[in-house]
Amino acid sequence: MAHAASKLDPAAFTDYLAAQERKGLLRFLTCGSVDDGKSTLIGRLLYDSKLIFEDQLLTLERDSRKHGTTGEDFDFALLVDGLEAEREQGITIDVAYRFFTTEKRKFIVADTPGHEQYTRNMATGASTADLAVLLVDARFGVVTQTRRHAFIASLLGIRHVVLAVNKIDLVDFDQARYDAIRKDFETFAASFGFDTQVAIPISARFGDNVTTRSDRTPWYTGPILIEHLETVEVGDDLKSRPFRMSVQWVNRPNLDFRGFSGTIASGSVRPGDSVVAATSGRRSTVKRIVTMDGDLTEAHAGEAVTLTLADEIDLSRGDVIAAADARPEVTDQFAAHVVWMSDAPLFPGRPYLIKVGTKTVTGSVTEIKHKVDVNTFEHLAAKELHLNEVGFCNLSLSAPIAFDPYEANRETGSFIVIDRLTNATVAAGMIWFGLRRATNIHLQAIDTGKIARAALKGQHPAILWFTGLSGSGKSTIANLVEKRLHSMGRHTYVLDGDNVRHGLNRDLGFTDADRVENIRRVAETAKLFVDAGLIVLVSFISPFRAERRMARDLVEDGEFVEVYVDTPIEICRQRDPKGLYAKAEAGQIKNFTGIDSPYEAPEQAEIHLMTSQATAEMAAERVVDYLREHRLID
Repeated sequence: MAHAASKLDPAAFTDYLAAQERKGLLRFLTCGSVDDGKSTLIGRLLYDSKLIFEDQLLTLERDSRKHGTTGEDFDFALLVDGLEAEREQGITIDVAYRFFTTEKRKFIVADTPGHEQYTRNMATGASTADLAVLLVDARFGVVTQTRRHAFIASLLGIRHVVLAVNKIDLVDFDQARYDAIRKDFETFAASFGFDTQVAIPISARFGDNVTTRSDRTPWYTGPILIEHLETVEVGDDLKSRPFRMSVQWVNRPNLDFRGFSGTIASGSVRPGDSVVAATSGRRSTVKRIVTMDGDLTEAHAGEAVTLTLADEIDLSRGDVIAAADARPEVTDQFAAHVVWMSDAPLFPGRPYLIKVGTKTVTGSVTEIKHKVDVNTFEHLAAKELHLNEVGFCNLSLSAPIAFDPYEANRETGSFIVIDRLTNATVAAGMIWFGLRRATNIHLQAIDTGKIARAALKGQHPAILWFTGLSGSGKSTIANLVEKRLHSMGRHTYVLDGDNVRHGLNRDLGFTDADRVENIRRVAETAKLFVDAGLIVLVSFISPFRAERRMARDLVEDGEFVEVYVDTPIEICRQRDPKGLYAKAEAGQIKNFTGIDSPYEAPEQAEIHLMTSQATAEMAAERVVDYLREHRLID
């Protein structure tokens, strides 16, 4: 290390490692507005903890001259801001994690970005933290980003906060300025319910009240930052909570062994404990706790183990093994706070993948109850969520999941939302409570089913989903296909975009959110026609791949035929049978697909019709030929 070159003999080294293992661990994050000194503070902590190697110190000295903002002094922020873009701009973009230790405690600190556009990164860092160090510049006091980060910290379950009034040296160590900032913060954060809330005047650059008490703030008698971090009681209460373990995989190396592997989310477990498969309710007892180092007599939260059970019960990846006397809730609908992390907005009804623990299911937001103005904390009406916005939403899943409310257990009450097409994580969520509004409603068994209805008509039910730009010829081709099928004695029905908007969807506009709901309703209606044994022809622009995928997933394999009516927009403009393109280009129609709203073309449509190379009649005949070739009609 740069500051300590003493050598340890083997015995002393062993004692040192044992002492390190006995130390407690505190996870905390630094947050606040841009240029409030978050990275500098962490760099100061690393430097004063003597955890910087000689080569790092030399690099820091060189980079301070090149990128630094502190004159001849070390710019400690450069120890953390590893991205070249961060060094050039003097800001933090990514979340940087650093480890350091003192005589009393070990620490993992997350340095999170201050820019509003990177609020999602701050939420990521806060999701595993026990304490937040919220920095404010003593010159500017509490600003909008201070309020935003304090709110998100409280929302994500952080119960301990330090208000670090940084750059106190730039206001001449003025006590009155410190007191005003402290009172301002206490006023707006009173409703957040933090367990501990400590304000400390510091200078991260010069180290005042960071790791040593400053002579320049004789009026401050509270703890310095490192003292508070070493002594604050955050409570390792995961071990005291009911036992929960999500099954990561079923360990079956041979016919004589079947175990369930995963990381214990909370509580502890011993051989002989009574456990339950949370979703099915099947009970058993723990037979063994198996690890690579041998069997354990007890395992606790955070440990990765394999459990064998005394009984053969059905468990697979994603299932939750729980204490039999303290079962989690099980539901397929719940209310949750959602932090949206994608540039593409969240629309109710759009299908996503919802990952809770190790279980992944299809789901969607059914309603945005409100979004939160993170500047004023007001609840605002909303039909969609945009990047970095926080909303309180109802969600519906394709299958039940086991969970605990987030305030009771952060491990089993959190989830992420994944885009089904890109596989990108687009949101993080905190489950507040389950919705039981439909528990008294069950599917009614019907003796006459889809197969029987279709057999009576001599056909196989299917959805022919015609998609393409306005003016591409979708409705014309769909109409010709239906006429051809009707002449063959087939039973059909056409759902056309314009016609449906005169009835079922007359209450919807043309915003992206309304377009998503438009397709959701039509897809559900088409599913009913398929259940009736019909061939239903759906003619909608349906500009988004996600909604077309949702419609496909509602029916069985082979029952959804995507027909891409591919017509260049120049030809659509020339046709313009309803004068819509002219109105859109004149600004009289907003959110018009192809003009000021995007169209996502199919990537693997079953039928690709290029209408610039064929007549409508030829295109219709090709669709009928496809139905014959795939035995949807005889």
